[in-house]
Amino acid sequence: MVAYKAPDFNERAAAARAAKEAALAKLRNKPALDPAIVAERQAARAAKEAAEAEKRRARQAAVQEEKAARAAAAQEAAAATQAAAPVKLSEAELKAARDARYAARKNRKK
Repeated sequence: MVAYKAPDFNERAAAARAAKEAALAKLRNKPALDPAIVAERQAARAAKEAAEAEKRRARQAAVQEEKAARAAAAQEAAAATQAAAPVKLSEAELKAARDARYAARKNRKK
């Protein structure tokens, strides 16, 4: 049985050169693209990009509307908070309310 003989540098370089030539020959033999097919692909790509741009504009408009609605809601909430701000009660009114809660609690326990 013959032992394995490792290829030397010249043999490896020749193999690489042959592979490169084969790849170039394959590329040269490839037929040119049909202009109609190229135009069709470009039109499809342009239509896809236009649809994506329209979708992006719609999404940005929705985000802007949401931000405006959120800001309006925050302003309304701030106005409602100011309008419904607790009225400062006097000491006598606070004591009366506390006594009323105390009496109600006592009545519930009975």
